[in-house]
Amino acid sequence: MNNLAQVLPVGTDNAPAPKPVAAYGPQDEQFRRLVDAAVNRDPVATQRVLESIRPVVLRYCRARIGRLDRSFASADDVVQEVCLSVISALPSYRDQGQPFLAFVYGIAQHKVADAHRAAARNRSLPVPEVPDRAETVAGPEQRVLQDELRGSMDRLLAVLSDKQREIVVLRVVVGLSAEETADLVGSTPGAVRVAQHRALTRLRKLVGNTKEF
Repeated sequence: MNNLAQVLPVGTDNAPAPKPVAAYGPQDEQFRRLVDAAVNRDPVATQRVLESIRPVVLRYCRARIGRLDRSFASADDVVQEVCLSVISALPSYRDQGQPFLAFVYGIAQHKVADAHRAAARNRSLPVPEVPDRAETVAGPEQRVLQDELRGSMDRLLAVLSDKQREIVVLRVVVGLSAEETADLVGSTPGAVRVAQHRALTRLRKLVGNTKEF
């Protein structure tokens, strides 16, 4: 798998770190100029666009993937695949009135689906799990608890419809506004809020009524 450091040169100027993409408004002129420069193959702009989108993509992938049973891909692997795909697709990107995040989200959604399909194909193969990050402090008991909590979250999200799951992840985990989420899932802010409320109500009932989760 390619490493992003091998794809992009590191900027040499002392400009401040870019804001995460979700911190920009849908029509933020500064970010639009940054994207335009990246589309025109400016390496520093491309790096800054990636630095802006990566925190959002990371939260999304970790929520949607977690630890897939016997998967060959961790959430961080998928994040890197998303970033590489964004780099490849940037030259052909055209602003059609939708936020740039919608373009990134479409790529992330496909990569997450690919990871789930790969996990399903390889479920019967004994593949050791590689943790998403180095665990230098947590002891065995804490790691077991973390795995149980992560598994519970996966099972809870699985009871929701695809659209409800996406809305909960984007609103609660990624931290997008109702307006931003509506742009990504093809809905309205009001419908997003209603769907989120219904989904969270359902999850609370499940947690309260069963020991299975």
